[in-house]
Amino acid sequence: MTMSKTGEICTISGHYRFAGHTDGSRGCHETINEQDIPMRVGETFPPVKHCRKGAYWTYSRPL
Repeated sequence: MTMSKTGEICTISGHYRFAGHTDGSRGCHETINEQDIPMRVGETFPPVKHCRKGAYWTYSRPL
């Protein structure tokens, strides 16, 4: 499955799992609430909120 990243528009509604930071950093860790996020078609994929870093997201399951 392809990955989506911060700033892209969601094209398939569902739950998405954090798959890493777009800059490759490892010092900022996502919170439990950011490990699996619900997304709907048309929404913009978010950054990791507490460190404001871009993230990669992978589809994990339907809403």
